[in-house]
Amino acid sequence: MKSIIESLLYISTRPLSFKELAKLTNQKVGEVEAAVKELVDEYNLKDGGIKIIQNGNQVQMTTSPKYTELIQGFLGEEVSGELTPASIETLSVIAYRQPIRREDLEQIRGVNCSIILRNLLIRGLAEEEKKDGRVFYRLSLDFMKHLGVTDVKELPDFAKLNSINIAPTLDPMPPIQAPVQTESDPQLTEEID
Repeated sequence: MKSIIESLLYISTRPLSFKELAKLTNQKVGEVEAAVKELVDEYNLKDGGIKIIQNGNQVQMTTSPKYTELIQGFLGEEVSGELTPASIETLSVIAYRQPIRREDLEQIRGVNCSIILRNLLIRGLAEEEKKDGRVFYRLSLDFMKHLGVTDVKELPDFAKLNSINIAPTLDPMPPIQAPVQTESDPQLTEEID
């Protein structure tokens, strides 16, 4: 259970409560508190770059305060630099499918989106919304203001792209077969030699 909690804290972009962690791990709150205490002791006793902070009944994984200046410099570059193609693709999916859960976003893109989502949140381009105990992502109001739209429905081809049923496109691709060498294919034989 401790490893599961550690994983959840690592990917979370916000503090998690003991109650949330108990629900996610199917454990009692007291057991979660004990596991978190062990994690806090492990991370905070060593002189590493990652710490776990606890404030009341909430806990979050953070970087060590001694690297604050270095990290702020790095994040400044990350925030002011150009978006990567993967970030643009993720932002586009969020824009046309919002509100969207991370799991659905990852299913559409076919890759883990945790780091990209964290970067979009830091930049203020996307924001989290909690609904029915689940986290959804949507465009931030600041980014919509930057785009010059008052509603996502004003985005180009929004109705068309929002209504596309993407479930059939999520079927796995058939495996790629390697070419088979035959004696009647001299070019293939030459390439291998």
